[in-house]
Amino acid sequence: MSELGPTGRLRDGARTVAPLAVAVGIFGVTFGVLARDAGLGRVASIVFSATTFAGSAQFAAAGVLSAGGTLAAAIVAALLLNTRYLPIGLSVAPALTGSRLRRLVKAQLVVDESWAVGHVGGGRYDGRLLVGAGLTLWSGWVVGTTVGVLGGEALGDPERLGLDAAFPALFLALLVGQVENRRGLVAAVAGALIALVLVPLVPPGVPIIVASVACLIGLRRAAT
Repeated sequence: MSELGPTGRLRDGARTVAPLAVAVGIFGVTFGVLARDAGLGRVASIVFSATTFAGSAQFAAAGVLSAGGTLAAAIVAALLLNTRYLPIGLSVAPALTGSRLRRLVKAQLVVDESWAVGHVGGGRYDGRLLVGAGLTLWSGWVVGTTVGVLGGEALGDPERLGLDAAFPALFLALLVGQVENRRGLVAAVAGALIALVLVPLVPPGVPIIVASVACLIGLRRAAT
């Protein structure tokens, strides 16, 4: 990493995460197409990405709405998926300097990838590396979403392109990274079984909410 000072550290963060930002942008295009197909509207979809900046939560919300679920179910599903940012936020809090407003703005750039880039060892984080990486990723995500929303009609039917598989594929990818031991495997299997049982019985969105809560409770009890 560069030792050129604040600006250099921002550039280092951006440069380190740049290849991943390209992939994030492509994924943003997918979200934009699916959001349009779910009826979110052009402006709402772009604002959603700019203010939320959480791919898994946004795909969850779009998936629930696309399946006919309620807005409340979509919001709860998204919130549950973002609970991981509570410990992540606490870990980087000392590195986010400035006024409360500046720290609040910087905190919005803390996602899994920028969090990893900002880590400098020993549980310590460099706020400038984190912000540089976060801004780059945020830009890619918002630009990708905009392209998907505005150019979605030219791309055609999301199901024909296989983009409807992005939602389950995303969560399978997230799941692989979380199942590191027997406890994680039990929680994952339990959540999957709960969702499979509830899908034909309850409104769209409810299965993922119940399964997520059950997994959180199971992990909590196992940790105590």
